[in-house]
Amino acid sequence: MANITWITEDGNEISVDVKDGLNLMEAAIANNVPHIEGECGGCLSCATCHVFVDDAWLSKTGGVDDIEGTMLEMTDVERQANSRLSCQIVASPELDGLILRVPEPE
Repeated sequence: MANITWITEDGNEISVDVKDGLNLMEAAIANNVPHIEGECGGCLSCATCHVFVDDAWLSKTGGVDDIEGTMLEMTDVERQANSRLSCQIVASPELDGLILRVPEPE
């Protein structure tokens, strides 16, 4: 299990223990994290679960593949170097303490 913290645009923090194997979009929706919608249900066909990974965690969350990269070009908020789709990050003990920032749609 990993403790994951989402920080919203207004600075509110939502910290949740997430079961290993659950993607972080599903965990965010289950815990009412604002601005994480997951319209495609985690099928990598939308960009409504866009987050910014805290720089200290970038190497542990894995890389962006071509499909995710394409989807990140369609986000409501401009893509940054630390942008990820939270449906592509899966909880594991190695991610205990992970911090994600949730952009507010423009």
